[in-house]
Amino acid sequence: MEELMQERGYEVDHSTIQRWVSHYAPRIEQAFRNTKNRTGLRWRMDETYLRVKGRWKYLYRAVDKQGNTVDLLLTAKRDKKAARRILNKAIGSTGK
Repeated sequence: MEELMQERGYEVDHSTIQRWVSHYAPRIEQAFRNTKNRTGLRWRMDETYLRVKGRWKYLYRAVDKQGNTVDLLLTAKRDKKAARRILNKAIGSTGK
């Protein structure tokens, strides 16, 4: 970020950028959490496994009819608890 600012003619110290991140990141995160995703009323659940840093993980995705990702969950275990977690997480993120 410091280099990008220099390219545009601004001299900003990296500690200043870190303070900006510390100050604004929680506000931005809260703003995103407060907005509900515009998704369809019907979802499909998708489950696949993939390697993350050399270990096998399960990726659960809730996808609407248009292919938009409603929510996702990466977990080490494949069980009923994980499936329920992604469903509850998707419902919570959309409010539907």
